[in-house]
Amino acid sequence: MASAAQRVSIPMSGMALARLIALVVPMALLGGALGSQYLGGLHPCEMCYWQRWPHGAAIVLAAAAFAMPARARTLTALAALAIAVSGLIGVYHAGVELKWWEGLTTCTAGGALDLDQLMKVPLIRCDQIQWSLLGISMAGWNAIISLGAFALISFLLIRSRP
Repeated sequence: MASAAQRVSIPMSGMALARLIALVVPMALLGGALGSQYLGGLHPCEMCYWQRWPHGAAIVLAAAAFAMPARARTLTALAALAIAVSGLIGVYHAGVELKWWEGLTTCTAGGALDLDQLMKVPLIRCDQIQWSLLGISMAGWNAIISLGAFALISFLLIRSRP
């Protein structure tokens, strides 16, 4: 008996796959970052926030690529560039965490409205790893996944040129 994957074969063009990856990857990475913050209790540093903004831009650009098929190639390429920017910030952040180079001298304490609240908010340093998997920090995973997605999207866009 054939498996479900063998019975259902939906051909997807390279362009369609690139557009889908450009939407799903930043959604997953941004969702993971927000989940680790609001559900997991990890507090982001300033560079963590920097990595989120390009993913937000990539989501908007990739969604626009679905809404405007005539401009899908350009919008998908711009989404890929935004994903790459987040990945490059992740490389920089991971390097700071690993003490390969010096990062920011300021730390982040967010969410406080007055002095009493400020004293209760944790001070988060950009050069300290809060969480890691297989010896790689969240910034490192963002760099690996984002730059890998950028390479894959670029490959698919080049391969599917009209």
